[in-house]
Amino acid sequence: MEPSAREPLVRKKSSSYRTFPESAGKRLDKEYLRSLRNRRLYLAVFAAVLGNFSFGFALVYPSPVIPALEAHPSPALRLDQHTASWFGSVFTLGAAAGGVSAMLLNDRLGRKLSIMFSALPSAVGYALMAGAQGIGMLLLGRVLTGYAGGVTSASIPVYISEISHPGVRGMLGACPQIMAVLGSLILYALGKYLGLVLDWRWLAVAGEVPVLVMIVLLCFMPNSPRFLLSQGKDDEALGSLRWLRGRDTDYAREYEQIKDSVRKQSRRVSCAEIKDPFIYKPILIAVGMRFLQQLSGVTCVLVYLQSIFKKTSVILKPEYDAALVGLVRLFSVVIAAVSMDKAGRKILLFVSAGVMLVSNLTMGLYIHFVPASQNSTIANKTLVSSANLPAEPTNYITLIPLLATMFFIMGYAMGWGPITWLLMSEILPLKARGVASGLCVVVSWLTAFTLTQFFLRVVDAFGLEVPFLFFAVICAGNILFTGCCVPETKGRSLEQIEAFFRTGRRSFMR
Repeated sequence: MEPSAREPLVRKKSSSYRTFPESAGKRLDKEYLRSLRNRRLYLAVFAAVLGNFSFGFALVYPSPVIPALEAHPSPALRLDQHTASWFGSVFTLGAAAGGVSAMLLNDRLGRKLSIMFSALPSAVGYALMAGAQGIGMLLLGRVLTGYAGGVTSASIPVYISEISHPGVRGMLGACPQIMAVLGSLILYALGKYLGLVLDWRWLAVAGEVPVLVMIVLLCFMPNSPRFLLSQGKDDEALGSLRWLRGRDTDYAREYEQIKDSVRKQSRRVSCAEIKDPFIYKPILIAVGMRFLQQLSGVTCVLVYLQSIFKKTSVILKPEYDAALVGLVRLFSVVIAAVSMDKAGRKILLFVSAGVMLVSNLTMGLYIHFVPASQNSTIANKTLVSSANLPAEPTNYITLIPLLATMFFIMGYAMGWGPITWLLMSEILPLKARGVASGLCVVVSWLTAFTLTQFFLRVVDAFGLEVPFLFFAVICAGNILFTGCCVPETKGRSLEQIEAFFRTGRRSFMR
């Protein structure tokens, strides 16, 4: 009798050292997940991620527009190297300001209303660029669309993670990145084909469409149940969850679990609580990932993509190269969305950083060692003011920059693109989620602004290979950061993830 009496005690003790004990996992068991009706959830996610579509569209807007404005007949709109640099980078300053605003908007207005609020500066920004009579209007339009992108960058991932369930959260968490990539790809396509018959201003007009559709759809979507509970609106929260999960499902059990978690974190985070590892560790991880993501060079590559291809004299025209890279990026994000809930987050981050490392290293070494006869010295030293430079290939070896860039974008889109956004929304504690997600966006876009500003100056001073070799070093750091700091969140509810940071059990990392 004595051994059998000890057995339950041993089991109980060992389970306390598991981050996610089996009893917690059974709260949302497989039968419940299979019973859910996800169509309305998918509709709500689609309505929200239209903001990311607009963000991706606006981010790469300079790529086809800068060459057109460099050759513009009006001196008021003609770009030189200095103004082109600001036109490309000022978007990130607006995004950083949007991230600061999101710190307040997320917790005051809620996730859904914050996304809807972003439609106003976005619509005004596109209108200013469409009707621009001078560079000042162009820059202001870029700032406003960047501001809207900063708000949506902080709000949409949090909204999606809070309305989703563990069975599809990984897949849906990749949707913001998919839509951002799709927005960029549509911009490249319109820049190529619309530019043949219409003025570049129509690209800004086209950017208004997803903004208007988003605001209309979101009017009919519910707010996050977790946010509503944090505001004491229990009946609305229950109705929101019922709408998202379906009336005939056992949503009441999930509602009680969420309510219990929110009750434990009813107060906003105080300065004293920031010292608690439960608060500061996930925030440091999320901020660190956003910082390293931008230092890997993705924003510089996307903003100056066509110019980079011109300077490396790849075998296709820069417009076709940019569209091809956009397709690769879209395909890779879809792969990440499908595999994220099966393979896990960490393995994709390792693969992503490894591919980016090899790609950046290849690009840097190619530019450094290929003779000037095959890779123009002028092209290597100058990115802007190059509208009249020949882009004709001299050798099939010029495929290397295209392939290296494609693999870089593929690697980024498979891991450090979508998973960074997803993990930000997963690991941040509820009481600090609104403020901390805004902080992540601020850090991200201030880093992006610094890089896009100094990128052209470094290229002029030292050559195009130096930034890519620097990006390669950062990608090596990404691998170390993933192994040492990033937790695996596959298949875990938000409440289980918070339990890990409370207990600090290393078993979660295995």
